[in-house]
Amino acid sequence: MSLLERTEVRGFTIDYGPDLEEEIEKLGQEIARYPRISHSFPKRWLAIKLLEQDREIQQRLLKVEGGAAVLTHAQIGYAHLAELYGEDIDATMANRRYGWIHSLVGHSLHKTKADDFTTSDKIDAVLTHKYLGIPIFLAAMWAVFKLTAEVSAPYIDWIDNVLSGPVTNWILSLLSIIGLGSTWIASLFVDGVIAGVGGLLVFIPVLMFLYLALAVLEDSGYMARAAFVMDSLMSRIGLHGKSFLPLMVGFGCSVPAIYATRTLENEKDRILTGLLVPFMSCGARLPVYVMFAAIFFPQYGGAVVFGLYLLGIITAIILGIMLRRTVFQDEDQSAFVMELPPYRMPALRSVWFHMWHRTRSFLKSAWTMILGISIVIWLLMAIPVGGGGDFADTEVDSSLYATMSGFIAPALEPLGFGNWQSSGALLSGFVAKEVVVSTLAQVYGAAEVEEATPNTTFLEDVGEIVGGFVQATADTIKSIPLIVGINLFNEESEAEPSTLMLAIENGFEESSGGYGALAALSFMVFVLIYTPCMVAASAEKQELGARWMWVSLIGQLLLAWGMAFLIFRGGKLLMSVI
Repeated sequence: MSLLERTEVRGFTIDYGPDLEEEIEKLGQEIARYPRISHSFPKRWLAIKLLEQDREIQQRLLKVEGGAAVLTHAQIGYAHLAELYGEDIDATMANRRYGWIHSLVGHSLHKTKADDFTTSDKIDAVLTHKYLGIPIFLAAMWAVFKLTAEVSAPYIDWIDNVLSGPVTNWILSLLSIIGLGSTWIASLFVDGVIAGVGGLLVFIPVLMFLYLALAVLEDSGYMARAAFVMDSLMSRIGLHGKSFLPLMVGFGCSVPAIYATRTLENEKDRILTGLLVPFMSCGARLPVYVMFAAIFFPQYGGAVVFGLYLLGIITAIILGIMLRRTVFQDEDQSAFVMELPPYRMPALRSVWFHMWHRTRSFLKSAWTMILGISIVIWLLMAIPVGGGGDFADTEVDSSLYATMSGFIAPALEPLGFGNWQSSGALLSGFVAKEVVVSTLAQVYGAAEVEEATPNTTFLEDVGEIVGGFVQATADTIKSIPLIVGINLFNEESEAEPSTLMLAIENGFEESSGGYGALAALSFMVFVLIYTPCMVAASAEKQELGARWMWVSLIGQLLLAWGMAFLIFRGGKLLMSVI
């Protein structure tokens, strides 16, 4: 015998008020007319679930003899209650249950006066305040992105120096020993594998710092408060409070975020949330922001990255309002109930586990794809077109890759980055957004002038790696005050831009007619908004259907073009006026 049946036998009931009790009684009498139904379900429990419009129970009831008739009476009762209570009947019944629980707890639990308002309550009074809650949440996100964009920079430079120095030297030395030092295989490893995969590896510190910050917020109990605070905003734009959780997951990766929409019972809520998830900047986009911010906005890197994340959120809000009032209008909204965990000091072991697990999962899923695409891009750049040279000794501008990328470059010219390098990077970004960085590293790196590297011994290289790590750690600690705007570095100690960074800067300056920074901003906005990656598109097809997948792919591409156009052309117009 189930718990529900035992409670009925003992006569235990919750009083839902005269109107609700009258409809429950009427529906219970109708249920009693059908033995198979009354034998399969507790009568009062079934009546309550039907009046709450529980779809799973409705489907199960239709399979039982007499279920259709009972369901018809339930809908009549629901319509009568809707006239009295509006559409929030389930919320009304939930309030009555929670009221009974509160009364029971009040009679059973006795608190001292000192326990009436705990320290946690005092903190929540500020962090979940009606007006202060959202600004505090934005301030926390600002600190997170300052941490990822600026505090992680010393480790980025260290990994870049290790890959371009000792690692490259070791690989070339090994190839020379076996007689392959001057062949196309050497170019494959240096210009293909190291330039491609290494273009992503240098941004591992960015991802680790991002996941570190999010793990601290989660383990401390604040992230649950953020969901509570954002619920009011979500309801104002027509989204369910549960939609906040998939959207937050989207900052890590769009794929699990799209699958997380399964927690939404309402189909239109699920589809709308799934369409908005790709506007949350996933971790794969972050390396693009950080690299371009370091090149074109070195003094305002954290602000630029935060602004891009905020732009994605604002875009999702505006689209959510528009779609809710048109395609997804007139849908019932159920209540969002969530238990707030107690505040606690983040456990070092737990934070480290979450940070390392998420970073490892990202790399595990990304490195094979990046390696494959890097080799394909190197191969396309090695094939000459129109007499551009021999295989693997091809002029970059005359390669098959440049020719293919050049076909879509004119469509991007109004946006300020209409060169084949940028268009090729965006094209490969459809496969995976993290490939944008590695592609740019390959196409611009292949055009770099090779510099003579000093001959060093293995021990000297190891010493350089260890010494660089120690210096990077010291600089990282020194960078922490940058979160609040305090710069402890001297101007002389700031790192010089690499050859690759200069090549990208010159490329954007040339393609935009001297508006390189504006074109870079336009490019970052395009990366933020345009078509989600191939795996995310597959997840959309599986969860939302092929129709909505194509709406997402085409709609985001057109929206990205329009927003980038407004930023570049509007920026040029504004600069000419000023």
